[in-house]
Order: sequence, then structure tokens, then C-alpha cells
Amino acid sequence: MTERIRWEYLTVPLLIHATKQILDNYGSEGWELVQVVPGPNPESLVAYLKRPLEQA
Repeated sequence: MTERIRWEYLTVPLLIHATKQILDNYGSEGWELVQVVPGPNPESLVAYLKRPLEQA
């Protein structure tokens, strides 16, 4: 039987002028981008990220 992957999620504010740098930093920590949506003001975005939970 195959074990199901358990995920943890993170919501991150993104600044438009630093989007790549911010996502690269989280990507290096194992986070995968799921979706980007508009933030509370025109200068911001919100990223939803996920990564597998560490097995205990």
C-alpha cells in the first residue's frame, strides 16, 4: 500500500518588484508554488505554497 503524502501550506505576501527573489528563497527551502492571487492593494500579490510534511 502506498503512503499518502501529507502537505503543509504557507501564504506569503509578494512585492511585485521582488517576486522572483522571494519565490526562489522559498523554493530553496522545498516550497512549491501553488497559486498567486492579487493582494490587498495594487502593489502586492499573495502566493500560496506547499511542501511535503517531514515523516516523523
